[in-house]
Formats: sequence, structure tokens, C-alpha cells
Amino acid sequence: MPKPYPREFRDDVVRVARNREDGVTLEQIAADFGVHPMTLTKWLRQADIDDGVKPGTTTSESAELREARRRIRLLEQENEVLRRAAAYLSQANLPGKGSTRS
Repeated sequence: MPKPYPREFRDDVVRVARNREDGVTLEQIAADFGVHPMTLTKWLRQADIDDGVKPGTTTSESAELREARRRIRLLEQENEVLRRAAAYLSQANLPGKGSTRS
């Protein structure tokens, strides 16, 4: 996976694309900055969402969701370890088959 472009670079490209003169296409701007036109289109769409112009999940909400999902995954793994440890310890406390209890 290629490294993401820096936030400042993306913001600059979006600003230039939004303030372009009549007759200048997004493809020309994308070529000038060395990005794919579809990438620029996605950046513009996400910028509209972040600015509240269009509905959708903002960049900060996406980061928050990613962090929450990572934390949930970690907690689920911890719960599984504790569940297995409890099962193992409860088996260790049971008397064996050859027990001579009266």
C-alpha cells in the first residue's frame, strides 16, 4: 500500500481545485500535482463531508471509529484469555478420576 499523502499537501490540492478558474479541469490539477484524478475527486468529496456540505462520516469520526474498533478487538482478546484461564483453573481444582473420596 502506498504511503498516504501528507495532510497539508491534500489540503493544498483541494484548495487549488476548489478555487480553479473556469476551463481548468480536475484532471489538469491532478496531473499538475502528480495525483490520480480519482484520488483528487475522493479528497474533494471527503473535504465536503468534513466541512458539513455533504452528509457522511467525517475524517475525525472515522479515526475515532478505527480507534474504538481496535480497543474493542483488544478487549475481546483479553476476555478470551481470561475465559480460558478461568476454565483451566477450574479444571485444575477438580478431583481426578482416581480419587478415593468417601
